[in-house]
Amino acid sequence: MKIGTPKEVFEGERRVAMTPDSALQLQKLGYECAIETGAGEAAGFSDAAYEAAGVEILPTAAQLFKAADIIAKVREPNETEAKRLSADKTLISFFWPAQNAEMLELCKSKGASVIAMDMVPRISRAQKMDALSSMANIAGYRAVIEAGNNFGRFFTGQVTAAGKVPPAKVLIVGAGVAGLAAIGTSTSLGAMTYAFDVRPEVAEQIESMGAEFVYLDFEEESQDGAATGGYAAPSSPEFREAQLKKFRELAPEMDIVITTALIPGRDAPVLWTKDMVEMMKPGSVVVDLAAEKGGNCELTEKDQRVVSDNGVVIIGYTDFPSRMATQASTLYSTNIRHMMTDLTPEKDGQPNHNMEDDVIRGATVTHEGEITFPPPPPKVKAIAAQKPKEKAPELTPEEKRAAEVAAFKKETKTQVTLLAVGGLLLLAVGLVAPASFMQHFIVFVLSVFIGFQVIWNVSHSLHTPLMAVTNAISSIIILGALMQIGSGSFLVILLAALSVFMAGINIFGGFLVTRRMLAMFQKS
Repeated sequence: MKIGTPKEVFEGERRVAMTPDSALQLQKLGYECAIETGAGEAAGFSDAAYEAAGVEILPTAAQLFKAADIIAKVREPNETEAKRLSADKTLISFFWPAQNAEMLELCKSKGASVIAMDMVPRISRAQKMDALSSMANIAGYRAVIEAGNNFGRFFTGQVTAAGKVPPAKVLIVGAGVAGLAAIGTSTSLGAMTYAFDVRPEVAEQIESMGAEFVYLDFEEESQDGAATGGYAAPSSPEFREAQLKKFRELAPEMDIVITTALIPGRDAPVLWTKDMVEMMKPGSVVVDLAAEKGGNCELTEKDQRVVSDNGVVIIGYTDFPSRMATQASTLYSTNIRHMMTDLTPEKDGQPNHNMEDDVIRGATVTHEGEITFPPPPPKVKAIAAQKPKEKAPELTPEEKRAAEVAAFKKETKTQVTLLAVGGLLLLAVGLVAPASFMQHFIVFVLSVFIGFQVIWNVSHSLHTPLMAVTNAISSIIILGALMQIGSGSFLVILLAALSVFMAGINIFGGFLVTRRMLAMFQKS
């Protein structure tokens, strides 16, 4: 069979669904490849590069749709393209079936199979086909670049002879793929980065990237991602009010706000309202990555750069991935190639549309003259459900007191037993050892006992600094070496000098290591 890629007709779209490299991989699966002339030029791929990869170049889109059995596109088809489909053809592209009911009906009437790349379920096995994540990664990175282009200051703080520049404060709303990409870019540019997400469990991911997680003092039971294909679910009205209240507290401090919140099948929730924009400083920037679905900012205008009355720039561009067309095309074509790998298990150039497969079933929106959207939940959960922890029963004051007394008695009994055994062993050694030995041995045993008690009650994370200080203190033996340095024997002086040198390393090194280790537990 033949896979064909037409030139994108959506205004401003520069991406292409097939690259010369992906065409070579598709040919290994047994397919022939074709592309409309000029389809890859805007993304930096010439017709000559496709020809060198063994791809057939067709002059018009009509000829390509007629010749190809499988059509791979980026954007959803327009009416003309959909009418060119037939029962023996398969379309693979972004489709947005929940928002394109009329197009869904048209494709059904044509009998074509349609695989929507935006409907790939977010389960582990499907990550290689997750085109939304691929494009969101680029969009998050590009959003920070666009924000910097419209922001009048450095991201990082600087102290120069010409004056002091404070670091920019950046708030990322949503820590999905786009949000994490934006966090990584923002922190790498030196901005003070804050991030919010409805899932408190992502706090560790955010903080590991150098950003500060914005906690919300509101508890709400989270839904397992399997129910929504691994995507975000709507929040309750009470949670939304608490969320907006927190954003109003942050708005006057933030220089740049990047919003990324999307819910499949719905318009984007409004999270940054008009009054929040009015609270921001003049020259601040809001980048709305949800502009294509209505926008998270109340003042967003699709595909426009708007300046509010108080001088805040609101960017509602919907083509962030297309602004990095070469990279975006490479990633998207790889997603398509992985989808074709799953569709062609025998690598014989014949697709097997297995509707029992979670990924293929989830992404298929029309098949054999039927609308198959929405899909059933995947059999494999997107997020493993956590087993509820059993709450310990509340103890009465009397029960708490009894438990403390029992614990104290048990600990006392253990210590008395150990001391008794240790005392008997010392007496046994004293029966046969000389008195001079016993004096030193008792001091040694007591020092071991005290050292054990000190270290046993210290947190594990502090063991290294504690041992470093212990080494430094134990180097009091340097006094003996210093006393011998005045000896008349050259050999004694040499050995004493070496002892002073090594003990000095232990002392200064011990305190230096301790200082550096303890600094790791402090916020500067």
